[in-house]
Amino acid sequence: MAGKKIVIYIPTYNVAHTLPNVLDRIPPELKKRASELLVIDNASSDNTYLTAVQYKADKRLHNMHVIKNERNLGYGGSQKKAYQYAIDHGYDIIVMLHGDAQYAPEKVPLILKPLENDEADFVFGSRMAGNPLGGGMPLWRYFGNRVITFCQNLVLGLHLSEYHSGFRAFSCKALKKIPFQRCADDYHFDTDILIQFRLADMRIAEEPIPTHYGKESRSPTVLQTVNYTINIFIALFEYMVHRLGIRKVAKFDF
Repeated sequence: MAGKKIVIYIPTYNVAHTLPNVLDRIPPELKKRASELLVIDNASSDNTYLTAVQYKADKRLHNMHVIKNERNLGYGGSQKKAYQYAIDHGYDIIVMLHGDAQYAPEKVPLILKPLENDEADFVFGSRMAGNPLGGGMPLWRYFGNRVITFCQNLVLGLHLSEYHSGFRAFSCKALKKIPFQRCADDYHFDTDILIQFRLADMRIAEEPIPTHYGKESRSPTVLQTVNYTINIFIALFEYMVHRLGIRKVAKFDF
């Protein structure tokens, strides 16, 4: 466990009002132990970038780095930038914590533990393993999540309680072995990269986390959710035809 270089990646988009609270709630011990706090602002139209810069100055966080994308790279595109950054800077682990407070910063150590103990290559926090409805998850999202997860488990041969949490951590050594730059730039990046980990026979683990749906949380719109769902099934179909040797799919061909 000792000596792991950790970067805490915080993707942000129009979260100036929640970002300071998210940063404050990261356990102090972890904040000091982490090699870097990486905030990437995805071309926000509010003061998110300036808020992050001011927070760094006020708290004198010398290990905090704030980057602003000149254009919106998409949810997946911004992740690609962060993961490549982690690899290029020689980090061992990167954990993604959203800046909208939807996921509990206090649980970051829980997500990191399997990676620090070399028990997993990819870990994510599962709301479904906790009490999602009690945390305010809309009923339609809950049932939709259950149905889609069942289908994904069936196709991928896994036994996960959910696939759709954005609270994730990766081994950078593992990231080097997959072509994550070929994944989608949109929300279904999360599906693509998980399938890549599955194809590479890497260790995927999940930890139960609390659910929080508040006014400040930035969830996909209904239209984005429909598009996301369609693309999940497209990705599963691509996985099947690739795995069966019917047709090679570039993002899964490595």
